[in-house]
Amino acid sequence: MSTTVRDEASDLIQSAFAVYEDDPAATGTLQDLDRRLREPLRLALAGMVKAGKSTLLNAMLGEQIAPTDAGECTRVVTWYRYSATPYVTLHPREGEPRRMPVKREGGKLVLTLDGIPAEDVKFIDVGWPSAGLQSVILIDTPGIASLSQETSARSTTFLTPDESPSSADAIVYLLRHLHASDVKFLEAFRDTAAGVSQTVNAVGVLSRADEVGSGRIDSLLSAGRVARRYERDGDLGSLALGVTPVAGLLAEGARTLREKEFAAFRELAALDKPSRDRLLISADRFVRASDVTTLSEEARRDLLERFGMFGVRLATTLVRGGASDSSQLAERLVQQSGLNELNQVVRNQFRTRADALKVRGVLDGLEKLVREKPRAGTQSLVDGIERIYATAHTLRELSLLARMRAAELPLSKDDAVLAERIVGGKGTPITARLGADEGAAPVVLRQLIDHQLIHWRTLAQSPLTERATTEVCRVVIRSLEEMASELGTAGFSGGAATHVDAPSGPGDGGGQSADEQPEQREAELDDEQLAQEFSVAPGSHKLQR
Repeated sequence: MSTTVRDEASDLIQSAFAVYEDDPAATGTLQDLDRRLREPLRLALAGMVKAGKSTLLNAMLGEQIAPTDAGECTRVVTWYRYSATPYVTLHPREGEPRRMPVKREGGKLVLTLDGIPAEDVKFIDVGWPSAGLQSVILIDTPGIASLSQETSARSTTFLTPDESPSSADAIVYLLRHLHASDVKFLEAFRDTAAGVSQTVNAVGVLSRADEVGSGRIDSLLSAGRVARRYERDGDLGSLALGVTPVAGLLAEGARTLREKEFAAFRELAALDKPSRDRLLISADRFVRASDVTTLSEEARRDLLERFGMFGVRLATTLVRGGASDSSQLAERLVQQSGLNELNQVVRNQFRTRADALKVRGVLDGLEKLVREKPRAGTQSLVDGIERIYATAHTLRELSLLARMRAAELPLSKDDAVLAERIVGGKGTPITARLGADEGAAPVVLRQLIDHQLIHWRTLAQSPLTERATTEVCRVVIRSLEEMASELGTAGFSGGAATHVDAPSGPGDGGGQSADEQPEQREAELDDEQLAQEFSVAPGSHKLQR
């Protein structure tokens, strides 16, 4: 069995235990690093106040376990990890951890600080039997740039500490509008969390995306255009691996949809058009006393709180469009919310790189320890850290991706786009790296690899190629060779296969750019016009123009 980068890091940690066996404090640090290496990826949700972090976390898990109000628990860092038996443990800054009662009210998990001031709480640890937590630890953080400096400091101290690696392996950063505070925080996280590897380990989310279009049923189309503009922003583009629009409230409501809510949407969908139009024209009108529906004002307020005006309008339209039960409606609402797209980004960018991201954080922590506490035997640890960084290709890919976003590579524009894709900038699956269809046959993928190997080897071996360009080529070639090995083509020479043109991708000149696409009209449409304008794509139920 081949040795992985995680195995090498684990061996190095065991060697460090022997070096520091008589130092309890250092041993404690090593135990934390060893635990971090063995546990799932740590993914933090961060952003400014009211960005919708807790709501999105609930949507990702499909359960309402993170508090979403402005209560005291939203002002402390909260970890959510898998446990077969639910538990809640409060960790004060001083004193022993406290086991808290596990209580639910109205389907929501209730968290309290047991009378302890928020500033005296280090973090809350929640164990929950959710399948989504088996492969990732989700960390909910207080809002940055809060009016309360203490609240804001808890997030910055946790995610971007001054003298140690970040406790998070990667983050999902929520933003409503691109603010200077967002850029400043992401810069600090990159510099702190990336450490020696200097990678980009954040994805952006345009949160509360339904508000971009004022709650209209086509709001996410507008939000998508805004997200693409943010992706092209010079500051944000070098700090985040893309921006995805997500209507978090809609996603949370859809993942936790109740039968009585489906019945309510079915009643709204059955109203005649004039009555429905009057009721859904605004949030104020929707919750006002009305005799056109049997739904009480309280029931309508609950729908508005759970789904927002955008969600109410969309759910009503989907029921009219054929969603015949709560399961179908929930599925279609999730597909419209942007949550599936975000989950795919997280899976492609973070979960498939989990070992590399964890190793990076562990090595940074180990490097800090040996720097602060040098002694006999630590030089071998330093040499081991440097060897892993020099030879672990996954870490070299991450480093190159960071360079691509921080500065222009010594490549042509088209080659820079290809290089970014090949080393995993658009995701780590082979099809994503090659720009191929997800269902592409292995023989097609082999031909694409062969085609790219010819190109990059030729460029690397040219006497006119500068040294910096050659170094980039070597990383790209290694990525292609590992893909070939994964496909069972380790002996692939790169010279004999049939020539296949690489599929068009960003910068390849294929297709129509976002800037060239005709603008979608923004005029207000009533739901009858929208039902005709939007069609349900067969199989996916995704609203499309």
